[in-house]
Amino acid sequence: MFGDLFEEDYPSVPYNQYGKGKKLKTKALEPPAPREFTNLSGIRNQGGTCYLNSLLQTLHFTPEFREALFSLGPEELGSLEDKDNPDAKVRIIPLQLQRLFAQLLLLDQEAASTADLTDSFGWTSNEEMRQHDVQELNRILFSALETSLVGTSGHDLINRLYHGTIVNQIVCKECKNVSEKQEDFLDLTVAVKNVSGLEEALWNMYVEEEVFDCDNLYHCGTCDRLVKAAKSAKLRKLPPFLTVSLLRFNFDFVKCERYKETSCYTFPLRINLKPFCEQSELDDMDYTYDLFSVIVHKGGCYGGHYHVYIKDVDRLGNWQFQEKKSKSDVNLKDRQNEGEIDDPLMILKAILLQEESNLIPVDQLGQKLLKKIGISWNKKYRKQHGPLRKFLELHSQLFLLSSDGSTVSLLKNCSLQAELSFQRNDPEVFKTLTSESPGLNDRTSCPHWFDINDSKVQPIQEKDIEQQFQGKESAYMLFYRKSQLQRPPEARANPRYRVPCHLLNEMDAANIELQRKRAEYDSTNNDFELHLHVGPHYHFFNGALHPVSQTESVWDLTFDKRKTLGDLRQSVFQLLDFWEGDMVLSIAKCLPAGLHVYQTLDGDDLTLCEMEIADEEDIFVWNGVEVGGIQIPTGSDCEPLLLNVLHLATRGEGEKCQQLTESPQVFPSNAEVGSVFTALAIPVGAIFLSSTECTNEGWTAIPQEDWRKTFREQGLTNGSLVLIQDSSNSNNSLLTKEGEWITTVNETNWIQVKNLCQSESEEEHVKIPATANTVVFDIRIKAIKELKLMKELAENSCLRPIDRDGKLLCPVPDNCTLKEAELRMGSSLGLCPGKAPTSSQLFLFFAVGSDIQPGTEMEIIVEETITVRDCLKIMLEKSGLPGDTWHLRKMDWCYEAGEPLCEEDATLKELMICSGDTLLLIEGQLPPPPSEMLRFQGFLKVPIWWYQPRGCTGPWRSHQDQTNGPPPPGGAWGATATQGAPGDTYAEASLCYLGDIEISEDATLAELKSQAMTLPSFSEFVIPSPTFLRAWTVESRRPSRLLRINQQQLREYKLGRRTEICLEPLQKEENLGPQDVLLRTQRRLPGERAYGPPVDLVWDTARGWTAGALQRQVADCCSLPVEKIEIAKYFPEKFEWLPVSSWSQQTSKRKKKKKQENLQGAPYYLKDGDTIGIKNLLFEDDGDFSTVRDDAGKEKQKQLALGRKKSEVVTASR
Repeated sequence: MFGDLFEEDYPSVPYNQYGKGKKLKTKALEPPAPREFTNLSGIRNQGGTCYLNSLLQTLHFTPEFREALFSLGPEELGSLEDKDNPDAKVRIIPLQLQRLFAQLLLLDQEAASTADLTDSFGWTSNEEMRQHDVQELNRILFSALETSLVGTSGHDLINRLYHGTIVNQIVCKECKNVSEKQEDFLDLTVAVKNVSGLEEALWNMYVEEEVFDCDNLYHCGTCDRLVKAAKSAKLRKLPPFLTVSLLRFNFDFVKCERYKETSCYTFPLRINLKPFCEQSELDDMDYTYDLFSVIVHKGGCYGGHYHVYIKDVDRLGNWQFQEKKSKSDVNLKDRQNEGEIDDPLMILKAILLQEESNLIPVDQLGQKLLKKIGISWNKKYRKQHGPLRKFLELHSQLFLLSSDGSTVSLLKNCSLQAELSFQRNDPEVFKTLTSESPGLNDRTSCPHWFDINDSKVQPIQEKDIEQQFQGKESAYMLFYRKSQLQRPPEARANPRYRVPCHLLNEMDAANIELQRKRAEYDSTNNDFELHLHVGPHYHFFNGALHPVSQTESVWDLTFDKRKTLGDLRQSVFQLLDFWEGDMVLSIAKCLPAGLHVYQTLDGDDLTLCEMEIADEEDIFVWNGVEVGGIQIPTGSDCEPLLLNVLHLATRGEGEKCQQLTESPQVFPSNAEVGSVFTALAIPVGAIFLSSTECTNEGWTAIPQEDWRKTFREQGLTNGSLVLIQDSSNSNNSLLTKEGEWITTVNETNWIQVKNLCQSESEEEHVKIPATANTVVFDIRIKAIKELKLMKELAENSCLRPIDRDGKLLCPVPDNCTLKEAELRMGSSLGLCPGKAPTSSQLFLFFAVGSDIQPGTEMEIIVEETITVRDCLKIMLEKSGLPGDTWHLRKMDWCYEAGEPLCEEDATLKELMICSGDTLLLIEGQLPPPPSEMLRFQGFLKVPIWWYQPRGCTGPWRSHQDQTNGPPPPGGAWGATATQGAPGDTYAEASLCYLGDIEISEDATLAELKSQAMTLPSFSEFVIPSPTFLRAWTVESRRPSRLLRINQQQLREYKLGRRTEICLEPLQKEENLGPQDVLLRTQRRLPGERAYGPPVDLVWDTARGWTAGALQRQVADCCSLPVEKIEIAKYFPEKFEWLPVSSWSQQTSKRKKKKKQENLQGAPYYLKDGDTIGIKNLLFEDDGDFSTVRDDAGKEKQKQLALGRKKSEVVTASR
């Protein structure tokens, strides 16, 4: 209907080393907030729909439009319950509008949602996030509504309320012949530029005449010649509701840019259109209109925000507005401060006496109390009298609460007695309490205006509209209604007026459900989890507390945070019935070193909320002195730190070797740094700290005079790296006398460094000893020293590899090792001026034109997040090229200009531009990318790949053997492990490129498969039909998301512009349902650390994603008893297997109830394509699922990590 007028992340759970990790507490979903004091509902912004919200609120506050829409019943519009029934006639847009208006009128929530309404428009999420013009939306919405109402009694709704006509006339000065043309309008568009206000704009349009004379004569049909004439326009028919659009946005032809007209432009609250009408014989009231809505635009011509000023014609809202505090409030606050008004009964009764019906919502009673005495109930009376609602319940002889506790009133027999008592005992206080604020006594006569800004609704005064005459925040659309339109008395302050019964019932049921959810949320929100660490089940060693028993050490307790510490202590006594003696509760925290106790909890009369005890808090239960006979240090000063200490390993008999080892050590944070020598049994030496903040040095030595400082004073934290050098034996020293790092002699080789700086040197090149793990920074510094160059080059130079042709390649980062930089021993590097690019920067070559001569390339360093457009500008400036008719192309593998970089707003990183690439500046404007043109036309350009897991056999090749034959044309990505595959030979897969297809977004998945089968490269394979193909999206060169429903449109899959599809051949037809999960199962070979070929398993998860259900499905497929198999999921990036077990059988000591179980969540995150290993416990009953390849993969990862760590240690020589 609306065409093209107009995607969320998950937290991780921290791990607790004791095996009872902190649980991710599932908070109850917070229900929508109730309406605020205005008693009006706003509309939530879906991301860019403020313009829609403003227009919908205007229509909602047009009672004639709202009630006309409500008058259309289900017999004409149908029912939303039948919208999925193809045989039912359901008019979704008017039905959703009816429902939205009913929610705005009756549903007790702060803001309504337009999600269902925009879905009926056919908008996507992208369209909801896009800003649009409210005038354009007004016309489109009316057009869509008219179309939806064809054939109903409301077919003329828009025409009846908003349609008007204009007559344009040309009068011949000779024969007085009148030529006229009539035009229809739904809104009037008036000029703003060079016009003072609305009346002047209408005068210029409908009163002043345009004269045709001199060189601009008019050809009269009657006279049959050019004659003088006069042209004018008049309003012929006026609608009941007049919409006026202000032309705030204009175009500057000098600057060639759009701008917003922000000059002063007045408009009246009441306007008489009689001077502008063709017929003027009627009474003035027939031409008089009152302003009732002003849509305001804040911002510029390229974006901004809309909100609306609306006049509440039916007085549905609670309009309260005051600029200054009343004297009565000030006097009351003074008297209250003096202690003369301390009785809450007196104040509450006085407030209720002010109400006409003595009835008021309890929430509003609290707000009025705050306004009267200047302090809230909770701060003034809660500690003595409890919550307000409870206080009212206790005084039931005076106050009458409703059954749901939402409203309160004075009992009738108490109202008169209370009033007489107040007047008799303290007439001044009674006068002060019952006086109204100035500006509110005349609320019935003042027009009620509100500022509705998406979800927020605020009362405003009529004079505030004048602030929108000019500026960046100014009026954009005006809505007037005929002054003769009068509302019936029964509609005043009655939101249920003319609302259909079925919507009344729906809203009443929804309000009851909202009240239930709010009560449930309030109860749930006050319960939190505490972890009780029982002292007798802990022992103290290595500077921290550690559990003796994993099952008895930690108990979980759910407790109400509104209760006191004494209540908590009593509950713990009841829980730990074995406890004897004093019980002390202390705040504790699980640190990397273990459990540490901080402060002790005191004050049994304080609530846990007042003591600021947090959810998931750790509480240590002990006697307050010792644990296991050892006195426990407490407090943050002695918090244990777990440090990683590097030192030389010991071969035997105290002999140290040239191999660094890392060991964790625990020290109190208030201990001296020098105590590290005692812990390692080293008499004397040197201490180095890892300096991650400094890029030039990796280690910083601690002076001996600072050894008496504490670890905290030195800034050490958990995980800090400390290097200890034993100086008792200089032969085993890690540092030479010159302070340079050395390694074993057998590993030494060399790198040749040539001096390419402008500085003169005695040597042209030097050879620097190095190993594969030597850091590039060390080589550069040593080369500068040996070449005897200036020290300043240490801060402004870099090393660049030199190829066989003598060309300088991309600089090598200083923090890389030679192995990481892929530099071989004996390579030549050039020492060049200028810093190497950082990890977030790219070093690029670029040249002008496609005919590249060797040595003509220029160089540039840019951020990888820079856009193609900005990169082009920088290259043009560096080249000295004028004009804007240039574009960039990437040089391909044969040194020719490749495809243009069409996406000018994309970053270089998104386009996979890497350091060392060459870009070409080509003259000529960039044509629109074909993919964009196709996308605009509703087509997709999709690259198609052939995906076949290795080891799966099938008659898919027609001309040559599948294994030995060449790959299909178009190239292939090499054998890469499939997602979730364990990496054995038979579990690997290859992706071969077949070609691109262009297909409509409205096409189905089956049609995509059929079109892919027509590609020339597909002729290499024999596939009976598209149903023998399985489709996946491709991400990171591997299958990602399974596209399962053949008859589903591609549009519904939300495929992006860069989506690529791979097709996998099947042995038989496949029809996966929405609850089916496709898994790759592999049975472990008995006696071998290997697996058999993969077999597809389709698991129906309709009964839940539980481990037990998966085990039963796997057991059925393997024809084995479920108790005789064990399964595990494979994580290829870690080379690890995670056994899948029914952990729901584990129960906490306190709650005795099952934990939630879902394989979609942590730690399994099971999805389509994952590999499941199966072990037959009849042959193997150990828990090992790993393979030889897994061991090799882990060892490789370990070596890489060790190499990086050693590369940091190497820099200690500086």
